[in-house]
Amino acid sequence: HLDGYDLPVSTFLDEPLFHGGFKTNVAFEERRNIATLVPNWIKENCIQCNRCSFVCPHATIRPFLISAEEKAKIPAGIEVETIKAIGKGVEGYEFTIQVSQENCVGCGLCAVECPAKEKALVMNDVKEELAKVPESDYVYNNITYKTDFFPINQVKGSQFLRPYFENSGACPGCGETPYYKLMSQLFGKDAMIANATGCSSIYCGSMPSNPFVIDDNGHGPAWGNSLFEDDAEFGFGMRLAQNFKREHIKQIIEDNIKDVEESLKVVLNNYLACANREEEKALKDELVKELKASSNENIKELLDYEGYLVDKSQWMIGGDGWAYDIGYGGLDHVLANNLNVNILVLDTEVYSNTGGQSSKSSQAGSIAKFAASGKEVAKKDLAQIAMTYGHVYVAQVSMGANQAQVIKAMNEAESYDGPSLIIAYSPCIEHGIKGGLMNHQTSQKRAVECGYFNLFRFDPRLEEEGKNPLQVDSKPNFDLFVDFLSSETRFSQLSRINPDNMERLFNKSKADAIKRHNRLMKLAQ
Repeated sequence: HLDGYDLPVSTFLDEPLFHGGFKTNVAFEERRNIATLVPNWIKENCIQCNRCSFVCPHATIRPFLISAEEKAKIPAGIEVETIKAIGKGVEGYEFTIQVSQENCVGCGLCAVECPAKEKALVMNDVKEELAKVPESDYVYNNITYKTDFFPINQVKGSQFLRPYFENSGACPGCGETPYYKLMSQLFGKDAMIANATGCSSIYCGSMPSNPFVIDDNGHGPAWGNSLFEDDAEFGFGMRLAQNFKREHIKQIIEDNIKDVEESLKVVLNNYLACANREEEKALKDELVKELKASSNENIKELLDYEGYLVDKSQWMIGGDGWAYDIGYGGLDHVLANNLNVNILVLDTEVYSNTGGQSSKSSQAGSIAKFAASGKEVAKKDLAQIAMTYGHVYVAQVSMGANQAQVIKAMNEAESYDGPSLIIAYSPCIEHGIKGGLMNHQTSQKRAVECGYFNLFRFDPRLEEEGKNPLQVDSKPNFDLFVDFLSSETRFSQLSRINPDNMERLFNKSKADAIKRHNRLMKLAQ
C-alpha cells in the first residue's frame, strides 16, 4: 500500500507475517493496467469451449455459470453480458466469459486460441474495455465457481474450477504459467509447493506481491522457495515432515481411542479408514467438533495437528535449469526414493531467468548464451532417464498440442502413490517465436507434430495389470522438422551467425529427435 515510511517495526509484530510469510490475495488488487489491448468477448460467437481460459497465462479471463438466483441479485447499473448455458444439467443457467481488464497483460493468446468460426474474442483498445470493470469485478467477487455440471478432468470442466494462482508477474504470453495455473485449479486447495529458483520463483514470490489465493474457506496453496540447487530436497523434506506428523496423528488415535466418547470413537474409526484426501475432508469438521467436545485431554492433542488431518498434495516446481542441471542430483535422489511427491518441470530449454543461457535441456542447433554459434550436443533425455527406475510415473506434455493429455497426466501423476515427474514444454520469449508469444500454443503443436517434442505417459500401475506402462500420445512427421526449427529465432539465426554449419546442426538436431523417438517406441512395444 506504499505506507512503508509511516509504519513502525511494532506494526509487523502484530501481523501473521512476522515469521516471513507473504500475504495472499494481493496480485489481483494491484490492477497494474499494463495492456494497451485486451480481449472483448463477442457472446454471439462463443461456443463455450473454455479454451481461452485454459491457455491464459495470468488467469485474467474466466468462464462462469450464473444461476437465476445469482442473476436476480446483480445490482441495478451493472450489466453482465450472458448467453444461455450449453450442456446437460445447466438448464436455467447463463454463461459468461469475464475479463479482468485492469489485470490482463494483453498477450493475445486467448484471441488466437479461440476456435470459433467467427472469433468470440477480439483484442480491443483497453480504454474502451475499462468501462466493463464494474461488471467483471462483480462477477469475480460474487458469482460462485460451479464444478458439478461438467467433468473437471476435461478442458471445459476444468476451467470452472477456481484458479489459486492468478495475475503473476510473468511475461505476457508466458508458456510456463498456464501449467502452474492448471495445477492450482486441480489441486491448489491442498497443495504444498516447493519452488525452485528461476522464472517461477520470481513471478511467484516478488515481495510483497504473490499470485497465490486463499478462498473463502481458507483453502489454498502453501508455497516456499529455497535455493536453486536444492528444490527437490526442500520438497522432499516437506513430504517427510507431513508423513511424520500423520504417523503421529495415527499413534495418538490408537493410544487413546478406547478411552473416548462413543460418538468420537465412531468418527476416529471412520477417519482411520479413509482412503484419500476427499474422504478425510468430508470427516474433518465433524472430527474437530467431536475433539473439542471430548473430556479426554490426551486425544485433544490432535487439535495441535488440525492442519494435517487432511493430507497434502506435495509439488516441486521449477525450470529445466534446476531439473536438468543445477538441481539434478537432488531430483534424482527424490526419484530414487518412493515418497508420494509430484515434480513439475517447466521446460523452456534454456536458462530463461538469468538471461538465456544454454542448459542441458537445450536442443542441438539452438543458439543461446554459452552456445552462441549453435549447441553441438543433444538435449538430455530426463524423461527416459527417470523411466529406467521403473517405479516413477513420468509424462511429457505440451498444452498447445494436446490439452486433454495435460489434464490426464496431471491427474495420473497426483493420484500415483510414489514419485511423479511431469515435463511440460514451455515456450519462452527467448525462443523468438514468429509473431511473438501470442502464437506459442500453435508453436507447441508444431513442435509435437514434427517430433521435436514427444508426448507420452509412463504409469507403473499398468505394469502391475500386465500392460505396457508406456503410452505414447503423439505421432511425429519428421519431414516437418526443419520447417519448425526455421520458425524460431533461436534456430533460424544460425543462417546469419554460423551459416557454414547451419545445415549440419539442423540435421543433427533432427537425427537426435529421431533417436529419442525410436528409443521411446522400443519401450512402448
